Amino acid sequence: MANSKHMEKLPLQLGGEASNGTATTTTIPPISVLFVCLGNICRSPMAEAVFRSLTSSDSRVANIDSAGTGAYHEGDPPDPRTMSTLEDNGITDFDHAARKIQASDFSAFHYILAMDKDNLYDLQGLKSRIAKSTGTTDPETGKVMLFGDFGGKKGEQVGDPYYGARNGFAIAYEQMVRFSKGFIAQVLDKVEYVHNEPGYTLR
Repeated sequence: MANSKHMEKLPLQLGGEASNGTATTTTIPPISVLFVCLGNICRSPMAEAVFRSLTSSDSRVANIDSAGTGAYHEGDPPDPRTMSTLEDNGITDFDHAARKIQASDFSAFHYILAMDKDNLYDLQGLKSRIAKSTGTTDPETGKVMLFGDFGGKKGEQVGDPYYGARNGFAIAYEQMVRFSKGFIAQVLDKVEYVHNEPGYTLR
């Protein structure tokens, strides 16, 4: 498989200048992203594959994965219609086995992106229960959001194409590309840095 589930990338090096005129460098770790739908065989693996394709050489992104809120298809490969849609669009090196989201994912991934509002609510509830049981939260990890919010239409959802015709997978693919590009533009390209001695801090 060309794209590893746990890609090792070098941290982003940011150059700056302290108030005394000396050069400074701050290391910003690359982010990790988890895509989530219900069964993890249609929408979320497609989102994972598209996002991998668009960020394959981007040092600002490290681990990329997908999971489901349910364990209905655990261990299964993606739906054949997902794979054929990806292949029709030039993504031919993707491999994945469905899995259910784990409590550890909320500390392992910076962003957890839901395909629809039902899964968003399930993820928010799970995150809340984990926080109550552990008594700790990390604001930098486990940021649960709706993937469609990055596509230009607030609240846009990806409909589950599993029980529909194949054109539902083509529609989902268009959304994944648009949402991924929006995420890259809004999260990666528009990160603001505040000049702060001796370097820069993430705002």
